[in-house]
Amino acid sequence: MNTNLPEPVRVVQLPDGTYAYTDHLPAPQVPPQQIVQHIHHAPPDRTVQRVALGSGVGAGAVAAGVYFGPLLVGALTAIAANLALLAFLAVALAWGVVTVVKSVGGTDGQAAAKSLTKTRR
Repeated sequence: MNTNLPEPVRVVQLPDGTYAYTDHLPAPQVPPQQIVQHIHHAPPDRTVQRVALGSGVGAGAVAAGVYFGPLLVGALTAIAANLALLAFLAVALAWGVVTVVKSVGGTDGQAAAKSLTKTRR
């Protein structure tokens, strides 16, 4: 037996004495639910704008500072990260060259590695 079948349509008598099918009855009116949403944001830091406007700089310069300030910080951060990676690679390659020269070169390689370490100090 299938329990997913819809309920059969019935005829009911309304309070005013008329008859109606149950599938044509008006739906009960439910008041809409009120949703209160609080969004909290930190106020933006406007120190640069206040200083610039106080010194007589125009709004275009303030807008440029607001736009290009974070852009400049991002670019400098990317450059610093690249330089740090290159410095790490240079140190790793120098260590690798010294290690290979020491192990492969015999006495001449050890002397070359010693002179190389002396020049770096």
